[in-house]
Amino acid sequence: MSITNATTVDEALAALRANPLARLIQGGTDLMVEVNLNRTKIEDVVSLRRVAELRRWHVDEESNTLRLGAGVPYAEMERAPLCDYVPALAEAARTVGSPQIRAAGSLGGNLGTCSPAGDGLPVVSALDAVVHLRSHDGSRDVSVHDFMIGVKRNARHTDELIVAVTVPLVTGFQGYAKVGTRNAMVISAASACLVHDAAAGAVRLALGAVAPTVVRTRAAEAWLASETSLIGTPSVSEP
Repeated sequence: MSITNATTVDEALAALRANPLARLIQGGTDLMVEVNLNRTKIEDVVSLRRVAELRRWHVDEESNTLRLGAGVPYAEMERAPLCDYVPALAEAARTVGSPQIRAAGSLGGNLGTCSPAGDGLPVVSALDAVVHLRSHDGSRDVSVHDFMIGVKRNARHTDELIVAVTVPLVTGFQGYAKVGTRNAMVISAASACLVHDAAAGAVRLALGAVAPTVVRTRAAEAWLASETSLIGTPSVSEP
């Protein structure tokens, strides 16, 4: 087995172009489970752990969005200041395995594996996130709804790297919850993310682990938005 320890995105893309069948590893928290259970074998690996660009994030005040590097670990998402921008993502991050798993796992890894039980995926779905991909030939942006296409299947091309995810910063309630076979360190049996965008008057609800990919409940969202719009409206007494 050969391992390429990339230190830049360009190095990772060069290694991937030389060997499109190489497995990309950020934290390896999903892949190593498959390896240990003898469900998959790996020959060549491109490690992204040392690529500093993938571990950065920033807020764009002009567009009111957060761009989150694909390698930012869950441990950073669950604490300030990052948790203050996307509380639902912080809540999801806190449910991901042990502290050791959260220190290694990332949203980019979640998207790369694309398991419907991935804890970060209902959040990015409910936030209408955009996935940023890069290859030697250029870059492209894909709606998260088009990126997740099935059980452990996504729209990433073999020569592409997930470099970041952009989510809008919204005002209003947002939260994440999941259930499993025990109370902690468990894979989701079902999960949900609810986001109330107060400025837009919209409600978004995404469900995980209940279908081949994350489900947006559009009819429920429309009903919730209509109900939410009535909150605070004074009742009209009959004459």
